[in-house]
This record gives sequence, C-alpha cells and structure tokens, in this order.
Amino acid sequence: MSAIVVQDLTFQYRPGLGLDGVTFAALPGELVGVVGPNTAGKSTLLRLLSKVLVPQRGRIQIAGRDVAATGRLALARQVAVVPQEFHVAFPFRVAEVVLMGRYPHTAGAAWGSRDHQIAWAAMETMGIGGLAGRSIDELSGGERQLVSIARALTQEPSILLLDEPTAHLDLRHQRTVLTTVLARRLEERRTTVLVSHDLNLAAEHCDRLLLLVEGRVQAFGRPEEVMTSETLERAYGCAVEMERDPASGRPRLRSPLSQPGPLESNILTPRI
Repeated sequence: MSAIVVQDLTFQYRPGLGLDGVTFAALPGELVGVVGPNTAGKSTLLRLLSKVLVPQRGRIQIAGRDVAATGRLALARQVAVVPQEFHVAFPFRVAEVVLMGRYPHTAGAAWGSRDHQIAWAAMETMGIGGLAGRSIDELSGGERQLVSIARALTQEPSILLLDEPTAHLDLRHQRTVLTTVLARRLEERRTTVLVSHDLNLAAEHCDRLLLLVEGRVQAFGRPEEVMTSETLERAYGCAVEMERDPASGRPRLRSPLSQPGPLESNILTPRI
C-alpha cells in the first residue's frame, strides 16, 4: 500500500496559480523530491498534504485514510512539516519549542519523561543540544531551521514534508540534514517529500522526482528519467547541460545556465 496517494489534486488561488489535476503516489520509506520553477505549486502541494489548505477537487490519502475525513490532531500524529520560514510567536526556549512536537501524542496532557527523551534525542541528532536553554529569538536563521527540523522529528511522523530544508544552512549542517533526516528514513520507516530548488541535491538523494510546471505534473519518475536536458529546458525555459555523477551515476547539472534563472543553486551538493 502506498504511503501517500494523490489523485487529480486541484487548488487554485486564482486562474493559473496553484495546482491543477496533480496525481502521484509515494511508497513507504520513499524519498520523493518535488522540483520545478517558481510558482509551480511546490509549497502549495505541501500545504494540501498537511491540510493547511483544502483541495477544490481531487483527494489525498495518507496510509490508506482520506485526509479530508481525518482530524487535524490525528493527521499530526502521522505528518510533520518543516516550512521554508519558521516563526514562533513568543520567545520560548529551544527545548520548549522542540518539545511542542509531542503535542499531537499528548493531546494537551502533561509531557512525560519519554516525551522529554524524544525531544532531547532530536536536538542531539540535529546538533543543537547546546542551544536547549537559548531563546528562539536569539538564534540565526540556520539555527532556527535546525530547531524546526528537530521539532518535526519529535513528532515521530511516518510522513515528513520538507520545504527547502537546507536553504539557510551552511555545508556542515546541510550534511547533518542529509545524513540524519534523509538517509535514515528507511530504518525509521518514514516517507519523505522534499521540496527543493537544488536539482543536484534532489537528483543525488531522491528515489523519484515530481517535476511541476504551472501547477501541473510535467514528469514523475526516477531522477535519470526526469533530469534530462530536454525535460528541464521545457520546464524552465532556458538551456541546461547535464552530466552523470562519476560516483553515483545520478544525473546532475554540469555548467551554469546560459541565462539567469531559478537553478542558480548549482553549487556543491553535500554527499552522504
């Protein structure tokens, strides 16, 4: 049984902006990368999967259950989200923010010793144990991103939705995310959906790629099926040059684009 099934998913903020008839499925433990130009609908897809938005047409199933018929608290026991921008309304300490990830499992009851252990383990995994007593307002953007990921891991989700999780991180912390969040998904039985503008990162680490263009699926398949010059040129409207990574055999962008565009992230991609 698929972990995620999306059928004819449609949501439009206005004509031409949103998603239109998106269909795909993700298997248990699979890492699906969602790529595409700006305004292609990538973040909108995550908002629909997490029930922040409600589809205008189509359906979403998580572990065989219809999301439309699932309460938000029940859904939060299965699905965790790391957004592009992480905001906290009050200056909580880092440990308190991470512990909030246990709320779906406690339903407002007092947190027990196991909840604290899970939260601490998540902070240690992300390398932020030393920040536990700091106010969230005192942290850099990259540190806040690590807190956001630690809080999501504290939920112990079976589905993890990541929206540009490495965007604010330096190379060392990008590697931490790749080795602790993405590479461990199989042993932790977690399906992951990763939105990224970094095509090299997505091609190197994802099992399959979902390429969105103007809210529609242009391609869905293995990286070598999606990451072709012809497909990317149609999607981004500019020339690209591809090559094979000599170590992994995965496709990657070889040279800068012939004109500025959303693929300017063609930089060193940390390996795991």
